[in-house]
Amino acid sequence: TMLQRSPTYLVSLPGVDAIANKLRSLLPPRLAYHATRWKNIILQIIFFNFSRQFPDVARRRIVDLIRKELGPDHDVTANFTPRYNPWDERLCVVPDSDFFSAMKAGKVSVVTDQIETFTENGVRLQSGRELEAEIVITATGLVLQFAGGAKLTVDGEPVDIGRKVLYKGLMFNGVPNLASVFGYTNASWTLRADLLSEYFCRVINFMQQHDYIEVRPKSPDPSMPLSPAADLKSGYFKRADHIMPRQGTIGPWRNPQNYAFDICRFRLGAIEDPDLEFRQGYARVARAD
Repeated sequence: TMLQRSPTYLVSLPGVDAIANKLRSLLPPRLAYHATRWKNIILQIIFFNFSRQFPDVARRRIVDLIRKELGPDHDVTANFTPRYNPWDERLCVVPDSDFFSAMKAGKVSVVTDQIETFTENGVRLQSGRELEAEIVITATGLVLQFAGGAKLTVDGEPVDIGRKVLYKGLMFNGVPNLASVFGYTNASWTLRADLLSEYFCRVINFMQQHDYIEVRPKSPDPSMPLSPAADLKSGYFKRADHIMPRQGTIGPWRNPQNYAFDICRFRLGAIEDPDLEFRQGYARVARAD
């Protein structure tokens, strides 16, 4: 039995990419790989933006697909129709409909309720129902940390990351020589992690070429509206809101979840920027005794 506090969107995807297999049979391996990669990236961007622009349509479509998978014998409304819109929280993907198949076969059941307490035989829910269980596997209580939970100081003064604004989603205003990689919340985490890492390596190489010892994002315009760096309403993001940096609405202070945009920003954009402050080291002067 899977016990959940609130309903969940489940989206079934094939475990084998038929288009990728077809491309591999028609194209050289490297070209087929890049074509498949960009196909998946573009489809993800389209689905995400469509869900944001037309949340009611996206919600109905996802729920209709779940209902088609499970049939009339399962309570789709109670278990798979969340109160939030698609992509207000991350979506759960089911490979080859295996979870739905297990439900229809009676091997898996889903219960949506709140836990009141553990009992000798399992878990008692707030509805009064008791779920018998020999083993309980917990999958909740995630605690987010930014910058790996490191305690930061600048010139001996502690830094409150929750009051800092992200520069290009990577560096913090007023904090020198520090980068923190945070991937996409609406796509593969590593897509953005790779871009951020490449960009910071470009920054380091640029500093070495010009004998800079420090790079520090300046503070943005204080009149610019700020919002959480990650636009998700999941419980673990809400619990961590006070320690999460902010993002702005314009320029390098924006933190869009768009791989195509980020490629232009990180791979093609210039390193020198009015919002970045570089500093060279002091020259050593030899003294004669």
